[in-house]
Amino acid sequence: MANSFTHFEIYGDQPAGLADFYRSVFGWDVQQMPGIDYWQIKTGSAESRTVNGGLTYRAIPGLNGWMLYINVVCLDETVELVQRLGGTIVRPKTAVPRAAWVTILADPASNIFGVWQADPTAFPLPEPD
Repeated sequence: MANSFTHFEIYGDQPAGLADFYRSVFGWDVQQMPGIDYWQIKTGSAESRTVNGGLTYRAIPGLNGWMLYINVVCLDETVELVQRLGGTIVRPKTAVPRAAWVTILADPASNIFGVWQADPTAFPLPEPD
């Protein structure tokens, strides 16, 4: 659903240790995805309506806290609107391979949030020479 929360992310310097922390504190199912430094977090049962998340290394140096991501219909249009209304880009558009495009933004008060446009064909562009 557009403009609803899609997921949250928690960042740290030692994600594996944080995974143990959140398993112990909240009983969440936290599993590392094969082959990458990303842990999926399931906060409730399959029958419950919950917001699930992920755990990984810091996306931005010095970033502390949890970040919420909002599902949008068109990432580029949303980014343009945010900028027009006084917000800024913190981290430019990035592909989450075969899942989505994501951008991290800040509102006019410097509060950061992510916008997420699902796209099963998303893939990072080749690096320029």
